[in-house]
Amino acid sequence: MRFRALSFACALTAAACQSPAPPDGDWPQGTIMDLTYAFDDATIYWPTAGGFALIEGSKGWQDAGYYYEANSFEAAEHGGTHLDAPVHFSEGQWAADEIPLERLMGPAVVIDVTAAALADRDYQVTVQDFLDWEAINGPLPAGIIVLLKTGYGRYWPDRAQYLGTGLLGPEAVAALHFPGLHPEAAQWLASERAISAIGLDTPSIDYGQSTRFEAHQALFAANIPVFENIANLDRLPTAGFDVIALPMKIRGGSGGPLRIVAVVPAHLDAAGA
Repeated sequence: MRFRALSFACALTAAACQSPAPPDGDWPQGTIMDLTYAFDDATIYWPTAGGFALIEGSKGWQDAGYYYEANSFEAAEHGGTHLDAPVHFSEGQWAADEIPLERLMGPAVVIDVTAAALADRDYQVTVQDFLDWEAINGPLPAGIIVLLKTGYGRYWPDRAQYLGTGLLGPEAVAALHFPGLHPEAAQWLASERAISAIGLDTPSIDYGQSTRFEAHQALFAANIPVFENIANLDRLPTAGFDVIALPMKIRGGSGGPLRIVAVVPAHLDAAGA
Protein backbone atom coordinates (compact mmCIF):
# COMPACT_ATOMS: atom_id res chain seq x y z
CA MET A 1 0.00 0.00 0.00
CA ARG A 2 1.28 3.45 -0.88
CA PHE A 3 0.48 6.13 1.70
CA ARG A 4 -0.75 9.52 0.56
CA ALA A 5 0.61 12.33 2.71
CA LEU A 6 -1.37 15.59 2.67
CA SER A 7 0.57 18.69 1.63
CA PHE A 8 0.12 20.96 4.64
CA ALA A 9 3.02 22.97 6.10
CA CYS A 10 3.24 22.38 9.86
CA ALA A 11 5.72 22.08 12.72
CA LEU A 12 7.56 19.14 14.27
CA THR A 13 9.87 19.51 17.27
CA ALA A 14 13.40 18.16 17.09
CA ALA A 15 12.64 15.94 20.09
CA ALA A 16 10.22 13.97 17.94
CA CYS A 17 12.96 12.69 15.63
CA GLN A 18 13.59 9.04 16.36
CA SER A 19 14.48 7.11 13.21
CA PRO A 20 14.20 7.52 9.45
CA ALA A 21 11.79 5.40 7.45
CA PRO A 22 13.46 2.80 5.21
CA PRO A 23 14.14 3.86 1.60
CA ASP A 24 11.27 1.90 0.04
CA GLY A 25 9.23 3.50 -2.74
CA ASP A 26 6.02 2.13 -1.20
CA TRP A 27 6.83 3.45 2.25
CA PRO A 28 6.03 6.97 3.44
CA GLN A 29 9.28 8.89 3.74
CA GLY A 30 10.12 10.86 6.88
CA THR A 31 10.68 10.64 10.60
CA ILE A 32 9.01 7.80 12.47
CA MET A 33 7.60 8.93 15.82
CA ASP A 34 6.20 6.62 18.46
CA LEU A 35 2.75 7.65 19.72
CA THR A 36 2.54 4.73 22.17
CA TYR A 37 3.03 4.59 25.92
CA ALA A 38 5.01 1.60 27.16
CA PHE A 39 3.03 -0.97 29.12
CA ASP A 40 4.21 -1.42 32.69
CA ASP A 41 2.94 -1.29 36.27
CA ALA A 42 2.35 2.48 35.95
CA THR A 43 0.11 2.19 32.88
CA ILE A 44 -3.27 3.85 33.40
CA TYR A 45 -6.36 1.69 33.04
CA TRP A 46 -10.04 2.42 33.65
CA PRO A 47 -10.59 2.56 37.44
CA THR A 48 -12.70 -0.62 37.42
CA ALA A 49 -10.18 -2.66 35.39
CA GLY A 50 -7.07 -4.46 36.48
CA GLY A 51 -3.73 -3.04 35.41
CA PHE A 52 -0.89 -4.42 33.35
CA ALA A 53 1.30 -7.14 34.84
CA LEU A 54 4.48 -8.60 33.34
CA ILE A 55 4.98 -12.01 34.89
CA GLU A 56 8.53 -13.23 34.80
CA GLY A 57 8.97 -16.77 33.55
CA SER A 58 12.49 -17.82 32.64
CA LYS A 59 15.39 -15.40 32.91
CA GLY A 60 19.05 -16.26 32.94
CA TRP A 61 21.82 -18.36 31.53
CA GLN A 62 20.90 -21.92 30.71
CA ASP A 63 22.92 -25.05 31.34
CA ALA A 64 23.43 -25.38 27.58
CA GLY A 65 25.37 -22.10 27.58
CA TYR A 66 22.90 -19.58 26.16
CA TYR A 67 20.90 -16.75 27.73
CA TYR A 68 17.10 -17.06 27.69
CA GLU A 69 14.16 -14.84 28.74
CA ALA A 70 10.44 -15.55 28.40
CA ASN A 71 7.57 -13.87 30.24
CA SER A 72 3.79 -13.74 30.20
CA PHE A 73 1.55 -10.76 30.77
CA GLU A 74 -1.93 -9.93 31.99
CA ALA A 75 -3.92 -6.91 30.84
CA ALA A 76 -7.45 -5.71 30.20
CA GLU A 77 -8.26 -4.89 26.57
CA HIS A 78 -8.87 -1.23 27.35
CA GLY A 79 -5.92 0.47 29.00
CA GLY A 80 -2.71 2.23 28.07
CA THR A 81 -2.45 3.12 24.40
CA HIS A 82 -5.17 0.95 22.94
CA LEU A 83 -7.80 0.33 20.30
CA ASP A 84 -11.54 0.48 20.87
CA ALA A 85 -13.08 -1.77 18.22
CA PRO A 86 -16.59 -0.82 17.06
CA VAL A 87 -18.10 -3.91 18.69
CA HIS A 88 -17.11 -2.37 22.05
CA PHE A 89 -20.36 -0.35 22.00
CA SER A 90 -22.18 -1.56 18.88
CA GLU A 91 -23.44 -5.11 18.57
CA GLY A 92 -22.50 -6.84 15.35
CA GLN A 93 -19.92 -4.28 14.25
CA TRP A 94 -16.22 -4.97 13.69
CA ALA A 95 -14.23 -6.76 16.39
CA ALA A 96 -10.52 -6.05 16.79
CA ASP A 97 -9.49 -8.71 14.26
CA GLU A 98 -12.09 -7.64 11.69
CA ILE A 99 -11.13 -3.99 11.14
CA PRO A 100 -9.68 -3.59 7.63
CA LEU A 101 -6.03 -2.53 7.72
CA GLU A 102 -6.88 0.38 5.42
CA ARG A 103 -8.86 1.91 8.28
CA LEU A 104 -5.88 1.73 10.63
CA MET A 105 -3.26 3.48 8.52
CA GLY A 106 -3.01 6.45 6.22
CA PRO A 107 -3.04 10.26 6.19
CA ALA A 108 -3.84 11.94 9.51
CA VAL A 109 -4.55 15.37 10.98
CA VAL A 110 -4.43 16.88 14.45
CA ILE A 111 -7.31 18.97 15.81
CA ASP A 112 -5.89 21.05 18.67
CA VAL A 113 -8.33 21.91 21.47
CA THR A 114 -5.65 22.20 24.17
CA ALA A 115 -6.58 25.70 25.36
CA ALA A 116 -10.25 24.86 25.88
CA ALA A 117 -9.55 21.43 27.38
CA LEU A 118 -6.98 22.64 29.89
CA ALA A 119 -9.36 25.39 30.97
CA ASP A 120 -12.23 22.92 31.46
CA ARG A 121 -11.63 19.30 32.44
CA ASP A 122 -15.11 18.43 31.23
CA TYR A 123 -14.63 19.98 27.79
CA GLN A 124 -16.22 18.17 24.86
CA VAL A 125 -14.90 18.77 21.36
CA THR A 126 -17.68 20.34 19.31
CA VAL A 127 -18.74 20.43 15.68
CA GLN A 128 -17.64 24.07 15.69
CA ASP A 129 -14.10 23.01 16.63
CA PHE A 130 -14.00 20.92 13.46
CA LEU A 131 -15.54 23.66 11.35
CA ASP A 132 -13.00 26.16 12.70
CA TRP A 133 -10.20 23.77 11.74
CA GLU A 134 -11.67 23.27 8.29
CA ALA A 135 -11.97 27.03 7.77
CA ILE A 136 -8.16 27.17 7.94
CA ASN A 137 -7.12 23.81 6.51
CA GLY A 138 -9.96 22.80 4.23
CA PRO A 139 -12.56 20.03 4.61
CA LEU A 140 -11.50 16.79 6.29
CA PRO A 141 -10.60 14.49 3.39
CA ALA A 142 -12.30 11.12 3.00
CA GLY A 143 -10.26 8.36 4.62
CA ILE A 144 -8.47 10.68 7.05
CA ILE A 145 -7.45 9.61 10.56
CA VAL A 146 -8.38 12.35 13.04
CA LEU A 147 -6.31 12.87 16.20
CA LEU A 148 -7.72 15.13 18.93
CA LYS A 149 -5.06 16.93 20.98
CA THR A 150 -6.40 17.98 24.39
CA GLY A 151 -3.02 18.52 26.04
CA TYR A 152 -3.71 15.88 28.68
CA GLY A 153 -0.74 13.81 27.56
CA ARG A 154 1.36 16.11 29.75
CA TYR A 155 -0.17 14.42 32.81
CA TRP A 156 0.73 10.82 31.92
CA PRO A 157 1.30 8.66 34.02
CA ASP A 158 -0.05 10.72 36.96
CA ARG A 159 -3.39 8.98 37.43
CA ALA A 160 -5.00 11.74 39.52
CA GLN A 161 -4.07 14.46 37.02
CA TYR A 162 -4.82 12.41 33.92
CA LEU A 163 -8.16 10.96 35.05
CA GLY A 164 -9.21 13.71 37.42
CA THR A 165 -9.17 11.26 40.33
CA GLY A 166 -6.73 8.87 41.95
CA LEU A 167 -9.52 6.62 43.20
CA LEU A 168 -9.91 3.02 42.04
CA GLY A 169 -12.98 0.82 41.80
CA PRO A 170 -16.62 1.57 40.91
CA GLU A 171 -16.75 4.64 43.15
CA ALA A 172 -14.03 6.28 41.05
CA VAL A 173 -16.15 6.42 37.88
CA ALA A 174 -18.32 9.31 39.09
CA ALA A 175 -15.16 11.28 39.94
CA LEU A 176 -13.63 11.08 36.44
CA HIS A 177 -12.95 14.46 34.83
CA PHE A 178 -11.16 14.62 31.48
CA PRO A 179 -12.08 15.95 28.00
CA GLY A 180 -13.66 13.99 25.19
CA LEU A 181 -15.65 14.25 21.99
CA HIS A 182 -19.19 15.66 22.17
CA PRO A 183 -21.80 13.12 20.99
CA GLU A 184 -23.15 15.65 18.46
CA ALA A 185 -19.66 16.00 16.99
CA ALA A 186 -19.28 12.22 16.90
CA GLN A 187 -22.56 11.92 15.01
CA TRP A 188 -21.50 14.73 12.65
CA LEU A 189 -18.25 12.94 11.84
CA ALA A 190 -20.12 9.69 11.27
CA SER A 191 -22.76 11.21 8.98
CA GLU A 192 -21.14 14.27 7.38
CA ARG A 193 -17.52 13.18 6.97
CA ALA A 194 -15.89 9.92 5.88
CA ILE A 195 -13.07 9.48 8.38
CA SER A 196 -11.20 6.18 8.74
CA ALA A 197 -10.59 6.38 12.48
CA ILE A 198 -10.28 8.83 15.36
CA GLY A 199 -8.01 8.98 18.40
CA LEU A 200 -7.07 11.24 21.29
CA ASP A 201 -4.75 11.75 24.25
CA THR A 202 -7.26 10.91 27.00
CA PRO A 203 -8.60 7.61 28.42
CA SER A 204 -11.88 7.71 26.50
CA ILE A 205 -13.45 9.27 23.41
CA ASP A 206 -16.35 10.23 25.72
CA TYR A 207 -15.53 12.78 28.40
CA GLY A 208 -15.02 11.57 31.96
CA GLN A 209 -18.48 12.48 33.23
CA SER A 210 -20.31 10.55 30.51
CA THR A 211 -22.76 7.93 31.74
CA ARG A 212 -24.13 6.73 28.38
CA PHE A 213 -20.95 6.85 26.24
CA GLU A 214 -22.88 8.37 23.37
CA ALA A 215 -19.80 9.39 21.35
CA HIS A 216 -18.69 5.75 21.41
CA GLN A 217 -22.15 4.68 20.28
CA ALA A 218 -22.34 7.16 17.39
CA LEU A 219 -18.87 6.34 16.05
CA PHE A 220 -19.12 2.59 16.45
CA ALA A 221 -22.53 2.38 14.80
CA ALA A 222 -20.67 3.69 11.72
CA ASN A 223 -17.76 1.22 12.22
CA ILE A 224 -15.27 4.00 13.03
CA PRO A 225 -12.42 2.64 15.22
CA VAL A 226 -11.10 4.70 18.14
CA PHE A 227 -7.56 5.01 19.54
CA GLU A 228 -7.24 6.13 23.16
CA ASN A 229 -4.34 7.23 25.40
CA ILE A 230 -2.19 8.31 22.45
CA ALA A 231 1.23 9.72 23.34
CA ASN A 232 3.21 12.64 21.89
CA LEU A 233 0.44 14.45 20.02
CA ASP A 234 2.13 17.69 21.03
CA ARG A 235 5.02 16.75 18.72
CA LEU A 236 2.96 16.30 15.58
CA PRO A 237 2.23 18.84 12.85
CA THR A 238 -1.35 19.79 12.08
CA ALA A 239 -1.43 17.66 8.94
CA GLY A 240 0.71 16.24 6.13
CA PHE A 241 1.80 13.08 7.97
CA ASP A 242 0.73 9.44 8.04
CA VAL A 243 -0.31 7.18 10.91
CA ILE A 244 0.08 3.42 11.29
CA ALA A 245 -2.01 2.03 14.16
CA LEU A 246 -1.76 -1.74 14.55
CA PRO A 247 -3.54 -3.33 17.52
CA MET A 248 -3.06 -6.81 18.89
CA LYS A 249 -5.19 -9.01 16.61
CA ILE A 250 -7.50 -10.51 19.21
CA ARG A 251 -10.16 -12.64 17.56
CA GLY A 252 -13.53 -11.31 18.65
CA GLY A 253 -11.87 -8.70 20.84
CA SER A 254 -13.58 -5.44 21.78
CA GLY A 255 -10.18 -3.74 21.72
CA GLY A 256 -6.60 -4.35 22.65
CA PRO A 257 -3.11 -2.93 23.14
CA LEU A 258 -2.09 -0.68 20.25
CA ARG A 259 1.26 0.23 18.73
CA ILE A 260 0.71 3.48 16.88
CA VAL A 261 3.34 5.52 15.06
CA ALA A 262 3.38 8.62 12.89
CA VAL A 263 5.55 9.13 9.82
CA VAL A 264 6.29 12.82 9.37
CA PRO A 265 7.89 13.98 6.09
CA ALA A 266 11.25 15.68 6.43
CA HIS A 267 10.01 18.91 4.83
CA LEU A 268 7.61 19.49 7.74
CA ASP A 269 10.11 21.15 10.02
CA ALA A 270 9.96 24.19 12.31
CA ALA A 271 10.48 26.47 9.33
CA GLY A 272 7.13 25.35 7.96
CA ALA A 273 5.13 26.26 11.06
